Amino acid sequence: MPVGVVGVGSLGRHHVRHLAAMPGVKLIGVYDSDLARAVEAAAIYGCRAFESCAELLGQVAAVTVAVPTPQHHVVGLECLNRGVAVLMEKPFAVTLAEADDLVAAAERNHVLLAVGHVERFNRAMRAARSVLDRPAFIEGVRLAPFQPRGTDVAVVLDLMIHDLDLALHLVGGVPAVEVRASGVSIVSSHLDIANARVEFAGGAVASVVSSRVARERVRRLRIFQPSGYISLDLATGEANFMRLRQGWRPGTASSLEEIVETVALTAPEADALELELAEFVTAVRGDPAEIVSAVEGRAALALALEVTRAVQRVPVPVLGR
Repeated sequence: MPVGVVGVGSLGRHHVRHLAAMPGVKLIGVYDSDLARAVEAAAIYGCRAFESCAELLGQVAAVTVAVPTPQHHVVGLECLNRGVAVLMEKPFAVTLAEADDLVAAAERNHVLLAVGHVERFNRAMRAARSVLDRPAFIEGVRLAPFQPRGTDVAVVLDLMIHDLDLALHLVGGVPAVEVRASGVSIVSSHLDIANARVEFAGGAVASVVSSRVARERVRRLRIFQPSGYISLDLATGEANFMRLRQGWRPGTASSLEEIVETVALTAPEADALELELAEFVTAVRGDPAEIVSAVEGRAALALALEVTRAVQRVPVPVLGR
């Protein structure tokens, strides 16, 4: 299958690396508004650097798009209107109107459109699938040291949206019925730290916090359900399930260890982005595949935007100004 990559910055370069080595795929080339950057990536991975996106689209069946978020709409429309399947990196778009335009273009042109929520393919998440059972409370913590990339949008769209998508996925895609949030801007003109509490139809609740000005990198998810408590370290891929011991009856134990047993959950070691790209290629071929659909990507964007609005309903302090 002939494929290409649009946008070869820090993330797009990883797309190129995986696609260049993927069986059944021919990486035709790359396009970037910075031609020198495209030429450099093409030289490393043995493909062609195109001087225009249109020229690349004329030679491929599918592309991954890893350009800055404000460019997702215009680049996505160009690809979809040329009949080229798209894996759009998250966040799907800047606004819901832009997301709806992209969904409509995909439907109109009968072209696959997927969204790159890579944490769905995290080893810890894959390990937890076998024990998930009606999650009632989800707690997510996602912290990262500051870096300029991503500050063109609020931390909600940059980092928190990962955990909002996971929460939506875990509760079966039911809509949020209440969103409360707070946040603060520190080093950019957008929110740099945010905390949100989301209640979903059916009663499940997610509490998530994200910061891009932390001193250390943390990616944790905790899932509480009637059968026990699942602890996921998304940074290391480790997963544990604290479940009630069979046969336990109230009043018969003197310690927590007699009530709960800890089970290590495992899944095959694999690169999450590589898995995501392979599933996208499989879906483009028309075979059953596990992708994050455009509808799911839109839902995650809608929830992230609602979190941002919830923050804006109260004054946001801007430190140092």
